[in-house]
Amino acid sequence: MESMYNFNQIPSEAKIMKYLRRILFGKNMYCPVCRSRRVVRYETRYRCIACRAKFSLLSHTWLSDMKLPYQKFWMLLWCWTIQEPVLQAISWTKLSDDTVRHWYAAFRAHLPEEHHILERIVQMDEAFFKNMTLLMAKQKGTRKLAWDVVPGTAPQRQHAAYFLFRKVKPGSKLWTDGGGIYKGINRWWPVDHQRDIHKKFEFAHTSEIEGMFGVYRTFVRRMYHHHRSINLKEYVREFCFRFSSPELFENPLFYLQKTLTRCTN
Repeated sequence: MESMYNFNQIPSEAKIMKYLRRILFGKNMYCPVCRSRRVVRYETRYRCIACRAKFSLLSHTWLSDMKLPYQKFWMLLWCWTIQEPVLQAISWTKLSDDTVRHWYAAFRAHLPEEHHILERIVQMDEAFFKNMTLLMAKQKGTRKLAWDVVPGTAPQRQHAAYFLFRKVKPGSKLWTDGGGIYKGINRWWPVDHQRDIHKKFEFAHTSEIEGMFGVYRTFVRRMYHHHRSINLKEYVREFCFRFSSPELFENPLFYLQKTLTRCTN
């Protein structure tokens, strides 16, 4: 197989370090502790003359413990941004299954927070996983999604109501199936509630949200093969972020520009 260093989408180590330095420090290197520009470099580390702090390029970031070579890290991040399956990433990077899954989880964990308040016409439904229920809603005709994970497989009306309190604008039109958890929901939150009765083959007004669950299951099966229900939240979060904000996954550099920051003391 072609060496990873020959792939055009993988920059040289020097260029990757330049990208990271520009993201974290801007044009001028400075001490992350005292912010003095009086720093000297010793191979891959730096020392501040003012406060004597020693640091590396990635100190005080969520990548501070990274042991991977820069190019291998970049290729792994590239695999994740383009939704490359775990097994394919293992084949390309020659890393172990545990290592690839560890880094895929780290990339998921550092996605920015994303909160959508849905309005106008909203479609809502639920899907069941082992010991978990996924509530999800979609603003019709848009990429805006909202979701919540409820423990157990018997959600109650208060779970649906609490979801609406936080994620749906008052006065919206809410379309659901005929599930009992939505019965009288307009008395809990000011929405115009309408229903598609699936037993009567009514799907026209809930088709968008119904389709999202199928897309989610395909995403997980293709990219990760499976996941445990206890980790449902993190996978749903990644899926919804990819659907609502696909621009974040254009390339590794754009992802790092949005997620990589220095921790402040």
